[in-house]
Amino acid sequence: MKPIIRIENIGKMYSIGAKEKRHDTLGEVIIHTLKSPLRRLKELQGIAHSYDTIFWALKNVSFDVEKGDVVGIVGRNGAGKSTLLKILSKITDPTEGRIAINGRISSLLEVGTGFHPDLTGRENIYLNGAILGMKQAEINRKFDEIVEFAEIEKFLDTPVKRYSSGMYVRLAFAVAAHLEPEILIVDEVLAVGDIQFQKKCMGKMEDVSKGGRTILFVSHNMGALRNLCKTGVLLEGGLCKMIGSSNEVVDYYLSSNSSNDTTDQIKFRKRHRPGLPTRLQITNVVIENKKLNCVNEAETLDELVIKIDYEVLANIDSFCAEWKFKDLYGTNLSYSSSSPLGNIVFYPEANERCGQIQCHIPKVPLSMGEYVLDVALFKPNVVLMDHVEDACRLIIKTSDPMKTGFQYKRENAPFFIECEWSKSSG
Repeated sequence: MKPIIRIENIGKMYSIGAKEKRHDTLGEVIIHTLKSPLRRLKELQGIAHSYDTIFWALKNVSFDVEKGDVVGIVGRNGAGKSTLLKILSKITDPTEGRIAINGRISSLLEVGTGFHPDLTGRENIYLNGAILGMKQAEINRKFDEIVEFAEIEKFLDTPVKRYSSGMYVRLAFAVAAHLEPEILIVDEVLAVGDIQFQKKCMGKMEDVSKGGRTILFVSHNMGALRNLCKTGVLLEGGLCKMIGSSNEVVDYYLSSNSSNDTTDQIKFRKRHRPGLPTRLQITNVVIENKKLNCVNEAETLDELVIKIDYEVLANIDSFCAEWKFKDLYGTNLSYSSSSPLGNIVFYPEANERCGQIQCHIPKVPLSMGEYVLDVALFKPNVVLMDHVEDACRLIIKTSDPMKTGFQYKRENAPFFIECEWSKSSG
């Protein structure tokens, strides 16, 4: 079947600081003309430069989108995500490459896109619908649903310039999602709404996708991307770094943007962290697995030992230790401290300069995936001595503790809990 969107070697180039440029509006022409004498004077004085700096926001990006697919586009700020969506929405033209689109597109790229501030909410629904190519009969049929979803009944006949940013985005999303485009393009604008409305939007996009329509979704909410999208596209520096399932792309993106530098002890020592590391400093952290004879790797229910190396830099009479496992989204999963667990306190020996704290985990209950370990040393109820975030990673390679052939993955649940099932009659 022919893809609904085909992107072939798309590139978008911008000239930064260019002396000559194309002006698209009358206002830009007037401003350029007024600045010309001052610009020439600066060039004569050597203050300004006349050369161009070429910047490629996108370069050689190619992929297909099938009808009914939900594609999540991820990447750091400046990776080219919004530029790609603007090209797909025909807001800007690509410098090179080709795009073939077989369907009607509805875009929601910025809060209030296509709205006129002096028109009321009612008038903007019809205006925005017309811009999206909808006929009046279609807008009439969907009008009540749009108003109910946007929750703006009281302000329907109020000019939208008096709307809050949340009201703006509610109305804009409601129009874009309810007027039945074949392709819905949504940028990060949903972050403006409150939590309840964001959940409402995710539910609506799921309904849209189940109806056979196509969605391209840009967000920094990795959980939403993982749950909503089937396919993921990772952009990095304007290049298409990876295409695959949303779970694979999100995991790769989160892993590649983390700072796991425990293999480089120089970097580990120089990392900025809170506390008083001038007195007691963590120098290395590893998770040892004797069963697999390795570090920082395990299988579910393996026996592990967390080893925290430290260095005493000033007189200190006692301290405690703690660790915390997190997932790649930063969600706390598990915590342990030597202080509340029997008030275990460590006492440095006389003239001790270095040592190691060990914590034994009989059975690690984590499902297959990658996890982050934070560690800290402190004096109970007194002061934090040293705290290292992302001190090391633990990769659970396989998770089939019951030997049934079923892998327990993090998207199912982060924990595997041993339990027994039984049945009784009556």
